[in-house]
Amino acid sequence: MSYADLFYEMKGKFMGVDVSDIHEHLAFQFNIEDEAAGGIFYVEVKDGVLHVEPYEYHDRDAMFTCAPDVLLKIAEGELDPVEAFTEQKLRVEGDIEKALRLKEIIELKRKALKKA
Repeated sequence: MSYADLFYEMKGKFMGVDVSDIHEHLAFQFNIEDEAAGGIFYVEVKDGVLHVEPYEYHDRDAMFTCAPDVLLKIAEGELDPVEAFTEQKLRVEGDIEKALRLKEIIELKRKALKKA
C-alpha cells in the first residue's frame, strides 16, 4: 500500500464523522513509519467539522507515530489507542489529555457505521 492509498483510506474512514458535539479545537498529526506507505497527515476538529489533510500540522495538540497496520486497526476500532500506546505500538507526543480524544472520534465513527 502506498502513502497515497493509506491517506485516502484514512480520509474516507474519518470524513463524515459527526463531531458537532466537540466544541474545542483538536489537531492531531499522524507520522506513518513505513518505507512504502510512510508519510504525514493530520486530523483536525474545528468549528464542529472534521478535516483530514495530507500535510504537517505545526500547531498540533498531539502527534501520533506508528506503522500503517497499527493505524488501520485503531481506525477500524480493532485496537484501542491506549492499548497500542501501552504495547509500544503507538508513540504519542504533546497534550496527552487531548490525544485521548482520538478515542472519542473513533467511537463516534463506529456509532455512525452502526446506524448506517
